[in-house]
Amino acid sequence: MDSFSQQRHKPPIELTRPRELVIACAPLRSNINLSRILRAAGCSGVERIICSGPVKVIDKIARDGADAVQVENHRTLIPALRKLTAEGYPLVGLEQTTNSQVIWDFAFPRRMALVVGNERAGLDEETLALLDHVVEIPGYGLPYAHNVATATAIALYEYCRQYPTG
Repeated sequence: MDSFSQQRHKPPIELTRPRELVIACAPLRSNINLSRILRAAGCSGVERIICSGPVKVIDKIARDGADAVQVENHRTLIPALRKLTAEGYPLVGLEQTTNSQVIWDFAFPRRMALVVGNERAGLDEETLALLDHVVEIPGYGLPYAHNVATATAIALYEYCRQYPTG
């Protein structure tokens, strides 16, 4: 029988190439959610997050993610999404919509922008019109959807599962 010993702060898996994933956030209501997204991004090897609206990172929650991830703040999200499209990033929304794909059935592009919505309003119609794809995380009970930080962490995990070393 195997025995187990705890390994706190095990060194991360070395990426053979940088992640080509950018996270783009609609204006979030909670600095806690943004800080949790930042921490999950850092753990996933993501190097860039684009935020819109007021931004305040809580270092105690974000931990080393605040040092590892470049945070760009824009007044509004739409111009930033158009710029990402011009830079060759397909836009993949994380939202429950008509014609969205279940996240585990979706083949993530290696180079992409994951667009996450506001905690209450999700992604608005103007943002949805810019997206190339939309993925959703199925719910099996109430409430109907995961918290934005939890959903983003799930999506990051699935992306990293598909591209484990970058």
